[in-house]
Amino acid sequence: MATTANRLELLQVADAVAREKHIDADIVLEAMEEAIQKAARSRYGLENDIVAEIDRKTGEIRIARRRQVVEEIENEATEILLEDARHKDPEVEVGGYVYDPLPPIDFGRMAAQTAKQVIVQKVRDAERERQYEEFKDRVGDIINGQVKRVEYGNVTVDLGHAEAIVRRDELLPRESFQQNDRIRAYIYDVRREQRGPQIFLSRTHPQFMAKLFAQEVPEIYDGIIELKAVARDPGSRAKIAVTSNDPSIDPVGACVGMRGSRVQAVVNELQGEKIDIIEWSPDPATFIVNALAPAEVVKVVLDEEAKRIEVVVPDDQLSLAIGRRGQNVRLASQLTGWDIDILTEDEESERRQAEFKLRSETFMNVLNVDEMIAQLLVAEGFHTPEDLAYVPIEELASIEGFDEEVAEELSARAQAYLEQAEAEFGERCAALGIAEDLMELAALRPDMVIALGEQGIKTLDDLADLASDELIDPETGYLRSFGLSEADANDIIMAARAHWFADEDGEEGDAAPADDATETAEGASEDASEGAAEEREQE
Repeated sequence: MATTANRLELLQVADAVAREKHIDADIVLEAMEEAIQKAARSRYGLENDIVAEIDRKTGEIRIARRRQVVEEIENEATEILLEDARHKDPEVEVGGYVYDPLPPIDFGRMAAQTAKQVIVQKVRDAERERQYEEFKDRVGDIINGQVKRVEYGNVTVDLGHAEAIVRRDELLPRESFQQNDRIRAYIYDVRREQRGPQIFLSRTHPQFMAKLFAQEVPEIYDGIIELKAVARDPGSRAKIAVTSNDPSIDPVGACVGMRGSRVQAVVNELQGEKIDIIEWSPDPATFIVNALAPAEVVKVVLDEEAKRIEVVVPDDQLSLAIGRRGQNVRLASQLTGWDIDILTEDEESERRQAEFKLRSETFMNVLNVDEMIAQLLVAEGFHTPEDLAYVPIEELASIEGFDEEVAEELSARAQAYLEQAEAEFGERCAALGIAEDLMELAALRPDMVIALGEQGIKTLDDLADLASDELIDPETGYLRSFGLSEADANDIIMAARAHWFADEDGEEGDAAPADDATETAEGASEDASEGAAEEREQE
């Protein structure tokens, strides 16, 4: 680049580069200015502050030495006194700048090479920034591209103004692409990295299928039909749950299409992946039964706290419900978000009989009653002596074969057993030296308290200092024999730590008056009594 070059040609080059790279021409001109500035500093001395400017209309290059106006000079190369500066610019003030024009320079071979590197780097940075800004808001979209190259199973895709990558594990099994093949994929991540923005595509992502259905089914695009959940075993089988906001439109039929045309278009794109379209339901039991299709379900038992459900199926439907290598139940679990246990009718019957027998024997031993009365209590829904001790006498007496005298006797025996168990628990805790606050922790059963005390955990603070692994570790956990989950262990530890936060609140706030505290305690006691009575009535 010489000073004799056509000035307008400089602007034309900048404009051509900007169009080719799809960036602003000003960015290219700024890169050129920086390159000229760098070359000029090499020519006139690196200690000087050199600025270069390209006129945006004429292409004229102006180079100047810039110095700041100061009251006291520390660096003569970049600073100038106010009185000297006023000779050059009468209106300049301290903190302003004066410019000394410099003659144009001829770029030598090294200077030209340096300028080229600066321009190329600035243009590349601008192009990368443009790519990132263009694609960062397109995460979640489906995009079409052309395969540029395939390396070690990873597919690089040309998107026109950018490149993206489909990693090997994001391709469907047995799927292969060759150079120049067309490919359609889902943008699941765009990252700003040192080597430029990285655009990651996927053909196995569950939302890829959801977006394909939105393209094929106008009702989904219009919001009439909602796609609630998707679960995929990529390349093999998938389940989607749909619901309709218009009662007159069948969501499953709309997704299937006339003679299966709509779903078949998605299946073809996914290399023959089988798709089960299921109607979503706000009722978890109904939704799970639908999700296990084509298997028939006889009965379900839900545990809403643990989000776990037991499903009973006929013996001849077990393999169908589980699916090949557990595929059907696994996809149903992913789709619904519930853990699903599948039992046959025979297995469920055997387990129910075993539970019935165990509970009956417990009542026979605890209450000293015969087998018939024990079985009658279990059949009426009583599971433990606690259930029996707190139920109203009238409810017990209403059981067929019982009168008020029998009901009172059973209740008295249950209460006597609980009192005895509580006394034994207190004696055992006293012998172990367990603190009262740990004994009264609602999150722990008495047998858990004893187990902790036997292993040296004797106060609430001892328990609060533990981590969940220390409670449930299969080999060393203090409560490993109680079958607790990690969530259960966390709940116990947080309950033990509650007094820490209560103490902090008490220190920060003013102490409540004694009368108010007494009234609050009495009110809480009454509320607790009423709540317990209501709970017994519901049971």
